[in-house]
Amino acid sequence: MRHRKAGKKLGRDSSHRKAVLRNLVTSLFRYEEISTTHAKAKALRPVAEKMITLAKRGDLHARRQVLSYFMDKSVANKLFDQMGERFSDRQGGYVRILRAGHRIGDNAPVAIIQLLLADKGKGADKAIKRDQKGAEKVPKKASDKQESPKSTIKVPEAEEEKDTPKGKKKASEVKKESPKRKTGVPEEKKKTSKKEKKDSQDKQGISKDKVKVAKRKQEKAEKP
Repeated sequence: MRHRKAGKKLGRDSSHRKAVLRNLVTSLFRYEEISTTHAKAKALRPVAEKMITLAKRGDLHARRQVLSYFMDKSVANKLFDQMGERFSDRQGGYVRILRAGHRIGDNAPVAIIQLLLADKGKGADKAIKRDQKGAEKVPKKASDKQESPKSTIKVPEAEEEKDTPKGKKKASEVKKESPKRKTGVPEEKKKTSKKEKKDSQDKQGISKDKVKVAKRKQEKAEKP
C-alpha cells in the first residue's frame, strides 16, 4: 500500500526528479509552450499552477518562494510582472495538456503543455464580440453625419429633347456602329436550267459551221 505517497517517480530518485521538474517549470514559463512525455507533463501541471498562484498573491514571501524553485531569475520576474495580471480573473486551470502522438525512438507518448492565452473566463471572448456588435448598431446622430457635397443639377429628359435638333440622336443613345466586314461572297448568279445550257451550246456550234462554209466559198472563188 502506497498511502500518503502521491505523485509519479518518473523512474528517478528524489533529487533527480526535483531537478527535472525545476527545469521543466522554468522552460514552460520562458517559452509558454514545451513538448515532453505525457507522464512528465502530468507531473508538471500542479507545480506550474502553484507558481501562478504565488504570482497572483504577489507579496515578498511568494516572490522568494518562486526564486528558490526557478533555475533562472529573469523568468521568475517575468512570472510576477506578466502572469499575475494575465490570470487575475481565472480561478485555476492555467495550463493545458495536448497529446501529440508517440516518440520515434522508444514510442513513448508525447504531449504538449502550454499556458492559456486568455486572461479572463470562458465567456470573455463572447462578451467582447457582443460589445463590438452593439457599438456597430448604434445609430449616428444628425450632427455626426457628414454633409454631402453639392450635387450637380440634372437636366430633365424633356428639356434635353427640346435642346437637341430634330433627326439627331442623344449622345447617350448614339452607338458606334461597327464597320461591316467585307465578305468575299460573289453576287448571286442567275440560275440556268439544263435545257438553256444545251441550246446555247448548239447555237455556238451552228455559228462556227457557218464561218467554215463561208471560208471555203471564198477559197474556191479565189482559185482560177
